Amino acid sequence: MAAELFPTKKLVPAASVQQYQQQNLTNNNTSITSCNWQGLYPTIRERNSVMFNNEMMADVHFVVGPPGGTQRVPGHKYVLAVGSSVFHAMFYGELAEDQDEIRIPDVEPPSFLAMLKYIYCDEIDLCADTVLATLYAAKKYIVPHLARACVNFLETSLSAKNACVLLSQSCLFEEPDLTQRCWEVIDAQAELALRSEGFCDIDVQTLESILRRETLNAKEMVVFEAALNWAEAECQRQDLPPTIENKRLVLGKAIYLIRIPAMALEDFANGAAQSGVLTLNETNDIFLWYTAANKPDLLFCTKPRKGLSPQRCHRFQSCAYRSNQWRYRGRCDSIQFAVDKRVFIAGFGLYGSSCGSAEYNAKIELKRQGVPMAQRIIKYFSDGSSSTFPVSFEYPVQIEPDTFYTASVVLDGNELSYFGQEGMTEVQCGKVTFQFQCSSDSTNGTGVQGGQIPELIFYA
Repeated sequence: MAAELFPTKKLVPAASVQQYQQQNLTNNNTSITSCNWQGLYPTIRERNSVMFNNEMMADVHFVVGPPGGTQRVPGHKYVLAVGSSVFHAMFYGELAEDQDEIRIPDVEPPSFLAMLKYIYCDEIDLCADTVLATLYAAKKYIVPHLARACVNFLETSLSAKNACVLLSQSCLFEEPDLTQRCWEVIDAQAELALRSEGFCDIDVQTLESILRRETLNAKEMVVFEAALNWAEAECQRQDLPPTIENKRLVLGKAIYLIRIPAMALEDFANGAAQSGVLTLNETNDIFLWYTAANKPDLLFCTKPRKGLSPQRCHRFQSCAYRSNQWRYRGRCDSIQFAVDKRVFIAGFGLYGSSCGSAEYNAKIELKRQGVPMAQRIIKYFSDGSSSTFPVSFEYPVQIEPDTFYTASVVLDGNELSYFGQEGMTEVQCGKVTFQFQCSSDSTNGTGVQGGQIPELIFYA
């Protein structure tokens, strides 16, 4: 995926540059010097671009990649020194060595070429498969603008699926802003992050930091199962049979960061107690901790995690009820919203019956540009008051800034309910600004000024 993240002049199409480079490489030196190729490109940037990965006038070569996977890349010392202080020191510094060939075994060839493309062409070309390795190269050779672009790319593509891996890498690369973004995703979508394939790929230090996290929004049984999955993957990495004993061995003291006594008793009895990972003494002591008046001392933390406190964006200034509305006959109540920073929508707050207590069946849905992101059928009970009643998705849904999303609900229950009035187009909730606009999906009357879906429940 190409992303030109800095304002630059448009390059000559890559195909024509490559064709000219191929033509030059097939000619001898005399024909190259006699050809007025420079006249084809009006700017120094475009002329430098011709030199990218080009043998013409190359005065240094790099052998890039690990043994068995190397690629020989031509370079031009002046261009490289202008783009990187490391290359400047390497070629023109006090300790510069006159080497015609430099071996770089710790950088992958595609990532090294991506860095050179930025230095030569002022063009940033990143993709998900190589962006981490490109960040490593940019850090190693001190190319700060490319490194920043890599971090921006990673933040944009951050999700529960890759947050744990990126957390590990952000700590390695000392990128505190990216680390904070990773924690925001892991905390809010903890169960998705813990169940992702990427969680099994993290190092033990990152594992311990996640297991130690107070704000994980996850059941402790999910944390326990994720730790066992990681242990099985770690056994494979260490060429150990994935036996129960070896899983416990590779977990080491990290096992005590799992808050097993904070599990529901049923989860412990049917899960952790029968997993074989705990010793007999540990299992007995935890059972006693659940049931005995005199509780034994445990190496495990017994306090539940605090998790995250949900916030509520309320978009109406008042509510009301009338004898002929608000009715539900299988029609959809819908509203569009946008935010100015990344949040995670956990669910909606809905109005209930205006005629005494009642139960409702609700089909809730969240869409982006018409594509469903999450939906759930759920029941909720209203007590006849004008309060709002929460309904939640199975997992919080990541919402990106400056894009409109559609929140919808189809209700089945008591015919009459409260409804909102004096709706606001913009609502400030802490550090997050919500904007609202009417949705074409709404067929039951809900809009900005009034109707259902008075609240969005979210984590920030």
